[in-house]
Amino acid sequence: MEKETVNHFQIRFAVASDVPIILELIRELAEYVRKPDDVVATEALLREWLFEKEKAEVLIGEWNGEAVAYALFFHSFSTFLGRAGIYLEDLYVRPAMRGQGIGKEMLRYVAGLTVERGCGRLEWSCRDWNTSSIAFYLSMGAEAMHGSTGYRLAGDTLLGAAKGKE
Repeated sequence: MEKETVNHFQIRFAVASDVPIILELIRELAEYVRKPDDVVATEALLREWLFEKEKAEVLIGEWNGEAVAYALFFHSFSTFLGRAGIYLEDLYVRPAMRGQGIGKEMLRYVAGLTVERGCGRLEWSCRDWNTSSIAFYLSMGAEAMHGSTGYRLAGDTLLGAAKGKE
């Protein structure tokens, strides 16, 4: 499914041959959120988890055939709703293309997939310092999820928890 939008912008599902550009965009996003050293993903890992194991999906936003944005998402599940949702892990637009409505089109596309698939909600998180993105999300009608804080186990702490070594 492809969607033609304004000014030669197109959204399409990524395919395995897109792995190099997906990794490039992930690295750009990591720079933007001030976490460049956190990227340990490789092309091989992305190929395995995205296209062999199919654990997440990626949309590529192209301007005149050049990748300028991506959205990576996967299904979650709400026990309260009793059905799946979509969790938007990444939504990134290259800096030179911001202000063109590309982020809005990408978010609308993911929202449309959420509705089309019968999912009950679309969720994501945003860094507190990223006021421009927060303003954008609020302008789209999103609501901040107050009253909860995200937690994470990763790396050695994840291994320790799995082995019962808190």
